Amino acid sequence: QVQLVESGGGLVQAGGSLRLSCAASGRTLMTYTMGWFRQAPGKEREFVAAISSIGARTYDADSVKGRFTISRDGAKNTMYLQMNSLKPEDTAVYYCAARDPFRAEYRYWGQGTQVTVSS
Repeated sequence: QVQLVESGGGLVQAGGSLRLSCAASGRTLMTYTMGWFRQAPGKEREFVAAISSIGARTYDADSVKGRFTISRDGAKNTMYLQMNSLKPEDTAVYYCAARDPFRAEYRYWGQGTQVTVSS
């Protein structure tokens, strides 16, 4: 079992940048497929990006392509989401999550971190 804690959220102006971190404990995150999700007020949670356990392949939602970059550091057991060129519509609570690589469902979730982008 793995525990996840997000950090790095905050208030930023449109066009600015933030880097979110997801610190894992209990097990190494390198054995999981890791993902970032977000949920804006009144909207359903949506996928943002993921990085596979095997080969570190990355996947991004169309809405963040070219602006957000997912990465991980095995030595620090931490995953990151570098967010550039932020837009007001990126405002949401951001969650990191982990799933076994051969399962479809994300089983482990962090508590979330708020990102607010002002116009």
